[in-house]
Amino acid sequence: QVQLVESGGGLVQAGGSLRLSCSASGITFSLHVMGWYRQAPGKERELVATIFSSGITNYADSVKGRFTISRDNPKNTLYLQMNSLKPEDTAIYYCNTAHHWGKGTLVTVSS
Repeated sequence: QVQLVESGGGLVQAGGSLRLSCSASGITFSLHVMGWYRQAPGKERELVATIFSSGITNYADSVKGRFTISRDNPKNTLYLQMNSLKPEDTAIYYCNTAHHWGKGTLVTVSS
């Protein structure tokens, strides 16, 4: 059974930083493309960043230069380092692989 468990969300002031983690089980983590998505209130879920098993990364234009996605394969853990946070980054952040989703972690950025 695949499980993805996000952690690290919270309340932060604009300009601050947070690091999200996603602990994965039930998959051969190192072989999977992993991604972070987010859903803001009243908006559709959107892709934030992806990382391939090779380590190649992709980012949404809105977070380029501010967010960094990374993975620790021996720990089966995905990370999202978020710097220079803006109020518009406020959302529930979800970990994803294939059709599997975590329950999300809430990030709130105050102005």
